[in-house]
Amino acid sequence: MKKSILFMMLSSLLLASCVDGGGDEQPTDESGNKIVKIMFHVDKNSSEGKAYQKLISDFNTEYEDQKIKAAATFKARTAGGADYEQQLIALQIDNDLPDIITFDAPNCASYADADLLYDVTNDFTQEEKDDFLSLNTYQGKIYGLPIQESSAGFFYNKRIFADAGINVSSYTVENPWTFDQFKDVCSKLKARGVTPVDMRLDATNDETATYLLYPFIYAAGGSFVSSDGLTATGYFNSDKSKVGFQFFKDLVDASYTSYAIGATDFFTGKVGMYLSSGWTIPDLDNKFPEQFPNRDSWGLLPYPKLETRASATGSWSYAITNNGVKDKSCALELLKWMSSASSSTTITNATGMIPCRKSCVTNYAPGSPESVLLNQLAQTGKERPVTVGYPQFTTSFSDVIYKLRTTNDISATVDAAANELQSELDKR
Repeated sequence: MKKSILFMMLSSLLLASCVDGGGDEQPTDESGNKIVKIMFHVDKNSSEGKAYQKLISDFNTEYEDQKIKAAATFKARTAGGADYEQQLIALQIDNDLPDIITFDAPNCASYADADLLYDVTNDFTQEEKDDFLSLNTYQGKIYGLPIQESSAGFFYNKRIFADAGINVSSYTVENPWTFDQFKDVCSKLKARGVTPVDMRLDATNDETATYLLYPFIYAAGGSFVSSDGLTATGYFNSDKSKVGFQFFKDLVDASYTSYAIGATDFFTGKVGMYLSSGWTIPDLDNKFPEQFPNRDSWGLLPYPKLETRASATGSWSYAITNNGVKDKSCALELLKWMSSASSSTTITNATGMIPCRKSCVTNYAPGSPESVLLNQLAQTGKERPVTVGYPQFTTSFSDVIYKLRTTNDISATVDAAANELQSELDKR
């Protein structure tokens, strides 16, 4: 079986022992409860972490008579998604994988190919599957269920825009602005002495930069890898892909954005626009009343387009692991609980993201930020490239973004990144 490049550092013997080892039966505690371990990727004291804790507590109450008990651990990402992935590798090496993990959706192919994830295709009815807005699949099989859905866009300060005489009311998901119109808005903001936009170019130490920026390449008509996910050259560095990367470079060269924007500069009125996902909505609603006293003080714009419309999508998901426990019935009970409609509502109420189930989607007010994100997800959402080499792809993408500040030749920089990615894919 092919192994993910993410795990090539492991010998095949070690990897096999990790997959096959461990007890066959679900472990029990002194009271006879079958203990199902689940690992989350967030801080337990965050709003999302507290929501998970509530769901686990409710599960344990509901399943007390059935002697099934969930035990949660929280491995908050301290250095981004890569740090979390390294923790998963370490747990697999130590034969200590929990029964259920949370994982970032684009890693599904890599993890499934490495035998890390358990196939749940036949454990859910078609009706249950159809209720999800998306599923985590690889080679036609389901390996994960989304916790929530996501989309992103440009939050903007309405006061700053009004002071600069900028009217963006005509830019909608159905009729988005163009790359040139985006630059025109940036030019007007700069003329008013405001940093135009935080493009999150400094967020290359984790998945944030890739997640927020990859749609621009698709919008320019570009792509990243072949349909089988194994060829990067000619895709990642196609002429149209380079146009997308050049757009970022143009923004940097014009001082419309930079790598030195502070984390709260948009929220304190120093920056006109902020590229982010739904997780920013609760912050704007609750944390910065002086600059944003209500929703009339800020808005959300969709991604701009060049040749086509494209927007970010994909979020974190749940998956059962191949941790050696052969009877997955207890893990499936917990997975179904955590991915239920009720649980989806609990999580999205805490995060501001889009529910992963169609039955949970609220009829948001027209023009509200939630409706913008939901409509954009439905109409223009395009997932990150599906490839077992995804960890290498996101490293290559982030490397190009990082080098925008110093390179004078985007074409050569993108070519080098594509060749490096291809060399990794060729090792398979």
